[in-house]
Amino acid sequence: MADQSVFRITKELSDLQKNSDLSLAVACRDIDVRNVKALIIGPHETPYEFGFFEVFAASHRDHDERGPLQIQPQHLCQWQSLLSLMSANPYENEPGFEDANEPSDKKHQKEYVQKIRHETLRISVIQRLEEYLKIGPDGAVVAPTATKDEYDLDMNTIEDESSAPFEPFKDLCKRRFLWYYDSYLAAIQKGKEEVKDGQSFARMPFEGSSNTMEGKFNYSELERRLRNIKKTLDEETESWAAEGLEAKAKETTVAVNLQRQFEQIVESFKRSDVPHNLELLDGNPFVWILTYFGKPMTNLDGGLFRIRLCFSPRFPEEQPRIRFETRMFHHRIAADGTPCYVAPANRREDVKTHIEAVIEALEEEHPPYDPRTLVHPEAFKLYWGSPEDRRMYNRRLRRSVQQSME
Repeated sequence: MADQSVFRITKELSDLQKNSDLSLAVACRDIDVRNVKALIIGPHETPYEFGFFEVFAASHRDHDERGPLQIQPQHLCQWQSLLSLMSANPYENEPGFEDANEPSDKKHQKEYVQKIRHETLRISVIQRLEEYLKIGPDGAVVAPTATKDEYDLDMNTIEDESSAPFEPFKDLCKRRFLWYYDSYLAAIQKGKEEVKDGQSFARMPFEGSSNTMEGKFNYSELERRLRNIKKTLDEETESWAAEGLEAKAKETTVAVNLQRQFEQIVESFKRSDVPHNLELLDGNPFVWILTYFGKPMTNLDGGLFRIRLCFSPRFPEEQPRIRFETRMFHHRIAADGTPCYVAPANRREDVKTHIEAVIEALEEEHPPYDPRTLVHPEAFKLYWGSPEDRRMYNRRLRRSVQQSME
C-alpha cells in the first residue's frame, strides 16, 4: 500500500511539474514525495495580486510506519482550486456572507480588500524577499546570530543537504519579484490614494478574538522597503560577476560548463546564419552579452538591442537574470529591462533554451492574453486595449526600435 501511495503521489507531482503554469509551482526535496511544497501566485486584479503564497502537503501514516502513506490535500491538483478562492472580493468568501448586499456590507467589502492588499504586499512579498535576501526592514544586512549549538550543528551537517532549510522557491520568487516590481509599486500608489498612513485596519463583522487581522496602513513604509529589495536584488546580480571570475580561476564545474555552452551557442549561431552576436564581458563566462537584431518584416525590424545575461556560481539552482540594456517598449519587457519569459522546466541548465525563450517572447505575433505576464503595466494596457491603444503601442515600440540604432 505504501508503495502504491508513493507511486500515486509521484505521478501527480510529475504531472503538476510538467503542466504547471505561471500561477503554480510545486517541489519536493529530491525524491522525497512525502513532503511536497507548492507556491501559488496571487491572481491579477485581486487584492492578492502577484503575492507569493506557499502551501504544503505533509505525509503521514494512519497507524504506524507500516500503515498506508497519506498526503493532504487528498489530490495534489486541489492546490490549483485554491486560486479560485483568491477573488477580487474575498469578503464574500467568508462564512455567512454569501449574500452581502447591505450598504454596510459594501463598505466592509471595500475595507477588507484594502486590508488584504496591504498585508499581501507586506507579508507575502516584502517580508518573504527580505528573508531570502537576509536584509531587515531598513535594508541593512541582517547578521546571523547562531548559537554555539546551532553552529556545531551546521558544521556537523554541512554535507547533509537534508538538514538544510528546504526553500525551493527562493530563486523563483526573486525572479518573479523583478517581473512584478512595477505592479507592486502601482498597487502601493493605489493604496495611498485610498487610505492614509497610520489609519487602522477596519475590523470585519466575522473577525473574533481568535480570528482577527489587526494593524495599520503604512504604504510609504512598504514602498521604501520594496525599493530596498529591488536595490539589493540588483546588487546581488552584479556580485555574481566577481564571484564568477573567482569560480573561473578555480575552474569550477559551473564555470567550465558555462564556458563550454557559450562556445557551442556561438558555433550554432554561425551554422544557422542567425545574425545575433554573442560575447563574454571581459572574458567572464558568468556574464554574457547578446546583441539581438530585430526580426525582419516585424515591428522589431532594424532594431539593435544589447542584452546582458548574468549567471550565478550556483547555476542552474539559481537561474540566469537577463536584462535588456537597450531600452525597448514591449509588453513582455519590464521598465528596467527584465524580460518575461518561460524556459522549459526540464531544460533549466541549457542556456540556449533561455535565449530562445526570450526571443520567442519578443517575436510572438499572436500571444494569448495572460495577465500573469504583466511586467510592464503601461505597455500591457496598450497592447491589450482598444484598436487605438494597439496602434499607440505599435508606434511606441517602433520608436524604441529606431532609437536603438541611434
